[in-house]
Amino acid sequence: MAEGQTPSTGPIRLSGYDPAWPAVFEREASGIRAALGPAALRVEHVGSTAVPQLSAKPIIDILLVVADSSDESAYVPDMEGAGFVLRIREPDWHEHRLLKGPGAHINVHVFSKGCPEIDRMLAFRDWLRTHPQERELYESAKRQLAERDWEFVQDYADAKSEVVEAILERATST
Repeated sequence: MAEGQTPSTGPIRLSGYDPAWPAVFEREASGIRAALGPAALRVEHVGSTAVPQLSAKPIIDILLVVADSSDESAYVPDMEGAGFVLRIREPDWHEHRLLKGPGAHINVHVFSKGCPEIDRMLAFRDWLRTHPQERELYESAKRQLAERDWEFVQDYADAKSEVVEAILERATST
């Protein structure tokens, strides 16, 4: 379990795609860019809410790339000043940090420049955006897994790994 992970408080709830999600991302991304200035090397909308027509947990996932995600002093105070809260530290997984947004439904995933997870997240998003059959496959797997009870939301995310890896294999082999 990652530092800061808390138990699930109920079932996983998927919502139909909401065309307002990109605007929510843009609003939050603007706030992040304003708070961090040039320290925000890249800010991207990732996760299921970034894929039109895909059902999702109604949480906007944001990818934030900084020079060194382990150097929290370079970005966390400014993010906290903008209302974000550092919730998860995963030093053994790409020095990943997760901040929760000022709204309850924002997750900011922080990685260091050059981290291979950045390319994986973007490749997965872009592939699902342009391959409807893959999007349907992923959604079907998510719906089946959402019906189960999970101790931690991360357990649900981890259970999707097999289908995610299969889709990523196809996305990156073309």
